[in-house]
Amino acid sequence: MSSSLRTRVGPTALWGMFGVLATLVGMAAGHLLASLTTPAASPVLAVGSRVIDATPTPMKEWAIRQFGSADKPILIGSVMVVVLLLSAVAGLLARKRFVYGAVMLVVLVAVAAFAALTSTGAKASDVVPSLVAAVAGVAALGWLHRVATRGSRSADAEPVPGATVRSDDPAPRSASRRGVLVATGVLALAAAVMGGAGRFITGLRTRPEDIDLPTAADPAPALPTDLSEKYPGISSLRTSNADFYRVDTRLDTPILSADDWTLTIDGDVDQEVTLTFDDLLGMELIERDITMTCVSNSVGGKFVGAATWLGVRLTDVLERAGIEGTKADQILATDFDGMTISTPLEVAVDGRDTMLVVGMNGEPLPREHGFPVRMITPGLYGFVGSCKWLTRLTLTTYDDAQAYWTERDWDTDAPIKISTRIDTPNALDQLDKGENIVGGVAWAQQKGGVAKVQVQVDGGGWQDAELGPEVNNDYWRQWFYRWDAQDEGQHTISARCVDGDGNVQTAAQAQPFPGGSSGIHSLLVSVA
Repeated sequence: MSSSLRTRVGPTALWGMFGVLATLVGMAAGHLLASLTTPAASPVLAVGSRVIDATPTPMKEWAIRQFGSADKPILIGSVMVVVLLLSAVAGLLARKRFVYGAVMLVVLVAVAAFAALTSTGAKASDVVPSLVAAVAGVAALGWLHRVATRGSRSADAEPVPGATVRSDDPAPRSASRRGVLVATGVLALAAAVMGGAGRFITGLRTRPEDIDLPTAADPAPALPTDLSEKYPGISSLRTSNADFYRVDTRLDTPILSADDWTLTIDGDVDQEVTLTFDDLLGMELIERDITMTCVSNSVGGKFVGAATWLGVRLTDVLERAGIEGTKADQILATDFDGMTISTPLEVAVDGRDTMLVVGMNGEPLPREHGFPVRMITPGLYGFVGSCKWLTRLTLTTYDDAQAYWTERDWDTDAPIKISTRIDTPNALDQLDKGENIVGGVAWAQQKGGVAKVQVQVDGGGWQDAELGPEVNNDYWRQWFYRWDAQDEGQHTISARCVDGDGNVQTAAQAQPFPGGSSGIHSLLVSVA
């Protein structure tokens, strides 16, 4: 600032800024420590995770529909805005009396500490980043308060708005503008450095581990020709790891080591078994092409992907524990942090290749997708069949134990519904007269697979599209339709799937809750 703080910044704004800056210093310090220990214990992430757990299901679904994969950054940003507004109040309270502002900051951090301690799988040490945030934040506010209220004795020192002067001082002191500028600059730099260091350290710790995976004893066949190479706009036959959707309740990327990982199979089994990562790699590995869909995926949505997975058959693992005489009707899968997902036992062992996955598209399983090991059940939505960061499989009953989503009234048996997505053209595109390619992907992951895809224009008759090569019933199928567009103006294009058993994709509309969305994907385009 080149001119007086009094003219550039009013006392209310200045002291509010003090509170915000002190909080940023505290959060950065807490985040830095959490990056070295448990990233999820970072104060903002801890509060955000509790917000996710407490958010009603309809609001969660609304957020996913509106913001897609940006829902988590938006949630974190919203938490930050609320915290910083309250921090500004703390700064204003400190102007009256420092202890008031300090107490306000401590209360804010106490909320984060409570969130960290009450999260699933929390440890006592998870509160430490919040404690560090409290100490750093209060110390920063204290420094700003001192320089703003007891500055230089110099006669030409410019007072800071809102500063107080001791009347009993023989040489009254006014707050120095230079002192405030130095303090705010140092603290802003400290917050930036600590925050940046925290992000850098987290980035280093979340890099993939250098693991050589064995070759599958039962490999997947090579994929057929990819239609997207000939018809741009259609989804690639295989979704890359980087582009594969991620939907889960975590705001961080868990940092687990394959060397320390174990899987315990317990509950109603003949004997409890614990396997290491090397034990798993020593079993027969299979490779399967499987399409996965999130139950939150709306009609025509992006939360679906197809990949080649490497892992062990679930039945091979369960056989080691012995389940022939079990009375269980569900497998309760638990992740490293205590999150639970339930899978119907009957479905998991009905002959489909339910897998404990260690690899994805020829690489070790990415951390964000469940490294070291995740479960995948073909044909079931992820929330009932695909536990990430898996550490325990418990054979039990639905009467005796409820998983996270079961407690929130989602379906317990959730087969993926037949669906078709139009990838090209995009909604509201303006097309040229003549032949246009309408194309996309369809999936029917029950026993029939995709037998037909049909396209309808402007409510007319359903016309058969051309299908890409079939991979298997658990994999999506590319399709395209040559539309001879001769009439100018707006047109509605719709697409549906027919499976191998003759079941036609329903036009009945349903929201994702509680068992997956349904309806026909339609979009509006114009022809010029």
